[in-house]
Amino acid sequence: MDKLEDKMAIFTPEDFHDEEKLIAKTAELFIKQDVSPKISSIEQHQYEVTRQLFQKAGDLGLLAIEIPEAYGGLELNKKISGLVAERMGFGGSFSVSYNIHAGVGTLPYVYFGNEGQKLKYLPKLASGKWIGAYALTEPDAGSDALRPKTNARLQEDGTAWIVNGEKQWITNAQLADVFVVFAKTNEGMTAFIVERSFKGVSVGQEEEKMGIKGSSTATLILADVVVPMDNVLGEVGKGHKVAMNILNMARLKLAFSNIGTAKQAFQLALNYGKERRQFDRSIIDFTMIQEKLADMAVLIYGAESAAYRTAGKMDEAIALATKETMVYKISDFALECALHKVHCSEALGKIVDEAVQIHGGYGYMQDYEVERLYRDARISRIFEGTNEINRLTIAKMLWKEHTQTTATEGALIENQPLERNHQFIRLSKYLMKLAMTVIANRQIHLEQEQEYMRLLADMVKESYVMESALLRTEKSAHELTKQLMTDIICQEGYRKIEECTIDIITAAESNDQKRTTWLDSIRHLNTPLQQNLFMKKRAIARTLIDNPKLIS
Repeated sequence: MDKLEDKMAIFTPEDFHDEEKLIAKTAELFIKQDVSPKISSIEQHQYEVTRQLFQKAGDLGLLAIEIPEAYGGLELNKKISGLVAERMGFGGSFSVSYNIHAGVGTLPYVYFGNEGQKLKYLPKLASGKWIGAYALTEPDAGSDALRPKTNARLQEDGTAWIVNGEKQWITNAQLADVFVVFAKTNEGMTAFIVERSFKGVSVGQEEEKMGIKGSSTATLILADVVVPMDNVLGEVGKGHKVAMNILNMARLKLAFSNIGTAKQAFQLALNYGKERRQFDRSIIDFTMIQEKLADMAVLIYGAESAAYRTAGKMDEAIALATKETMVYKISDFALECALHKVHCSEALGKIVDEAVQIHGGYGYMQDYEVERLYRDARISRIFEGTNEINRLTIAKMLWKEHTQTTATEGALIENQPLERNHQFIRLSKYLMKLAMTVIANRQIHLEQEQEYMRLLADMVKESYVMESALLRTEKSAHELTKQLMTDIICQEGYRKIEECTIDIITAAESNDQKRTTWLDSIRHLNTPLQQNLFMKKRAIARTLIDNPKLIS
């Protein structure tokens, strides 16, 4: 990621054409007209209501976005899938059920199923006649998901597998007609297609959760389940390829859903701020409230700029892939998918928190929708791999890239005239390399000292968002509000990266003289003059107050 991409080559949300926007509008109206009025029923686990919604979503084509046309799908791309997931993010618990079904509940068949499996399952999943689920997590194997205790042994006659075990916290458990189940075999972890109707399949009681109360979450119990040989998904012993690559795509889909929910929280906060009066003024007229709204908008702008950039790159890679190279093309985006999962879930956490704060005491009351959003948002930092696990993934891949590159630090800080945001990005990349150089020199064992990995992950995350926002803004001919948001993203992002670098040097370098030298080198960098972000945020807030559709 040393060289900045061509701004015209990246995909941005502004690049969607009218037909694609109509698909998004379909999802938006579906949530508004069909899902939102039934949120209460969904949260009371009236499963028939949820099933009806799935069938309606199927009729509208919303379950078929990434399914090939040959199997009843629309055969569209990751960008459109992301756009639909974003609009579905307004649907509370139903959005979780939808994402699991359309993501990990369907994509394993698309990418790893054989022709017979695709013909049998994909049309049912595309139509909503069947609901899909994904069974990876176990009571003793949460983050360590590739070491399942659920086991599968081949029958003596070689015609079927006998599967035993329990899978925990399975979304859509009470609703699902078919599960993708991962089990240990003598050859290694293997993925199996397990239908609900198979003898020995049962589901435990609904879990009582903090949030997303309307999504079904329960234990899947497998007791001597006979799974036909034809129901092995992918290759025997290669289930880890299915699990990890599908999770990569699921993380990106979750990121888009988080962006959608963040936009919903922003709109609720903005509308309430206009209505609520204190001291004979609308609270939205107070600059501290304006600052909160601007911070929320900036987070959303950076998150969607980065996520759509990656979706565009994935589409390009997939379009060039063959059946044999598809898995490798998808796995190339593991860092970016983990990055978006972390960034968007944490951005959502901050945004819903501020939305509640703007509502004041009313935000704590269940009569106000923002209270539910606050509770629902918390799970996003936990499922699809905890943010800690995803940070480890980011850092490992960054470190691998660093050890394989021959680029020098000096090439990053040549004395070239650059626009200020370009300077922030170039200096940020220099600091990342500096931090990794110090870690390498001190022979830090990253696996054992994970604090360093956390900081490296945060540095690459901030850098990627800075780049994405800058490229999007330049492509938009520096439209004023976008320019202001990019200025904030780059200035604040650089500060965070500088702080991470200082923390790494301070912790890693035990020699006082060397540590002082490293830190002095940072202080003497020719960084752009800091600008007044208060005024930029006020300008953003005033624009959004008058034109809230800029964040929609």
